[in-house]
Amino acid sequence: MVKFLIIRFSSIGDIVLTTPVVRILKKTFPDSEIHFLTKKQFSFLLTSNPNVDKVISLDEDFSVTVQKLKEESYDHLIDLHNNLRTRRIKSALSVPNFTVDKLNIKKWLLVNLKINRMPHKHIVDRYLDTLSVFDVKNDNLGLDYFIPKEDEYRVSFSEPYVAFVIGATYYTKQIPVKIAVDLINKLNLPFVLLGGKDDIEKSKEIESKLQVSVENLCGKINLNQSANVVKEAKLVVSSDTGLMHIAAAFNKPIVSVWGNTVPEFGMTPYLPNPDSKIIENKNLTCRPCSKIGYDKCPKKHFDCMMKIDTDKLSHYIKEVYVKK
Repeated sequence: MVKFLIIRFSSIGDIVLTTPVVRILKKTFPDSEIHFLTKKQFSFLLTSNPNVDKVISLDEDFSVTVQKLKEESYDHLIDLHNNLRTRRIKSALSVPNFTVDKLNIKKWLLVNLKINRMPHKHIVDRYLDTLSVFDVKNDNLGLDYFIPKEDEYRVSFSEPYVAFVIGATYYTKQIPVKIAVDLINKLNLPFVLLGGKDDIEKSKEIESKLQVSVENLCGKINLNQSANVVKEAKLVVSSDTGLMHIAAAFNKPIVSVWGNTVPEFGMTPYLPNPDSKIIENKNLTCRPCSKIGYDKCPKKHFDCMMKIDTDKLSHYIKEVYVKK
């Protein structure tokens, strides 16, 4: 039996984007054993995945993790994180390994000099390139997300609703309160607000400025439950964040609003629903200002989000919502 170790430590969206690698590897080697190493707080993303035989959490003591991995006797290692710690693991295990190219120099050029040398290739396809030695073929089934039965959450709306993801790890990726309020008031559709505990105050501010009612679930349900809300939605409005990729896994129409990051990094919704649309402000010389994000706009104006045209945005959302 062939035994594989796949490594991706974080974060939510990045781990969801690795799921085609896991699935296709299992299809190619159905009798294999596939283990996945990630941070403890993200292990729940993989425990319900039938293609993963064992989820290993990164221990606080790195040497303990390495010893655990040595005891497993892997045949191959697929490194989808490619950092100092994964290099230490590869060195310690001394097994054939295959590593994703993070294209850090090309990303640096795009962020700092606005020179675009990025390939027209999605990160998922670059992840799949690590399997080229095994002569695998992309099954084009997109991303996977498996929701445990106990997390099949239902919203209060009986009619079709719009899932609106207001949270993101970094402020410069988040859709601002002003834009959210303007958009929801213009549309007057059933909206469900999604976000974590860090988004509770923001969601309350949005609610206080609305002329219509919404269902605010920010900080009230876990990620798997939020994923189920996304799965059952008519369409999803989101910034460049984890729930956007989860929505892609369910082939939902996604209206993704991009702030300081850009689609050229190769992390747009993968194999998106045909009704999906990318919204971005292309008339800024400061974009992208980072490959991940900041806690505040470096230029202090946040025009990448604040100058999003909500008339055009609301028109497109309405157009998708009324489709049968």
